[in-house]
Amino acid sequence: MHILITGVSRGLGRSLTQEFVRLGHTVTGCARNPEAIAELSQRYGSPHRFDSVDVADDAQVKAWSQQVLADSVPDFLINNAGVINNPAPLWQIAAAEFDRVIDVNIKGPMNAIRHFVPAMVERQSGVIVNVSSGWGRSTSPEVGPYCATKWAIEGLSRALAQELPASMASVPLNPGIIHTEMLEICFGQQAQLYDSAQDWSHRAASYILQITPQDSGRPLAVS
Repeated sequence: MHILITGVSRGLGRSLTQEFVRLGHTVTGCARNPEAIAELSQRYGSPHRFDSVDVADDAQVKAWSQQVLADSVPDFLINNAGVINNPAPLWQIAAAEFDRVIDVNIKGPMNAIRHFVPAMVERQSGVIVNVSSGWGRSTSPEVGPYCATKWAIEGLSRALAQELPASMASVPLNPGIIHTEMLEICFGQQAQLYDSAQDWSHRAASYILQITPQDSGRPLAVS
């Protein structure tokens, strides 16, 4: 399988990359951090591919897609890249911070869909996994911007499912509560009580690979 993942420099994206490579799949990934991308490229090499791309920048995603699709159309597109706001009441969230959460968490997946999905539709196969959150199906105080983006991802994923050929799938995926840097922002030291991203990836990779067109439009969760 050719699996494309955004946000591979750390957290869930990095762990999924490692697990999919271990399972023998080809991974194409991106992240903003050029040092992390260089390290991944050196670690894994061809046929895997890693590029420094800001998913919030449509022009960058378009250029990246043209390079990737010239070689291979992905079987799975996993829109994983995401950021969270520093916890605060909504009225204290600065405009620039709110914009960044929206740009990465909503516009990022949309940019990838815009530039990769047409080739998947032409081939009439492929699975689009948009990483959501428990906060895409519930809410908590002081993470309003993040909640808003993940609720948007739920709707975007289900709408896309209604537009795709019956041979394809689009799903929002709640990964569960995982100990990552992002969780530490919200939970502090309590984040250590939850599974590591590496432990999670063993379950998650297998779960994702089992998603079929029959799952399209369903809100899924890694148990």
